Amino acid sequence: MILYTMMPQELIFPDNMEAYKKQQTILYQGVPLLVETSNEESIQIVRVLSTDPQHFLDERFTPGTKISFFNQETLSSF
Repeated sequence: MILYTMMPQELIFPDNMEAYKKQQTILYQGVPLLVETSNEESIQIVRVLSTDPQHFLDERFTPGTKISFFNQETLSSF
């Protein structure tokens, strides 16, 4: 069987489910992102899920960037 997908193998066949329980998909300033809870005050961007190339060029959405929970008016879950 061949699985054609753009998703990484780790998301399809996760090794450790505990590592993926901290991840969630959110909409931040109109851009869908996969984020991980880093501590109680902020989250960290793991992946940009948008199809718009401009979102990948925007430095605000670079993977590894931390987003504070103080900006909750711009955060929303899918």
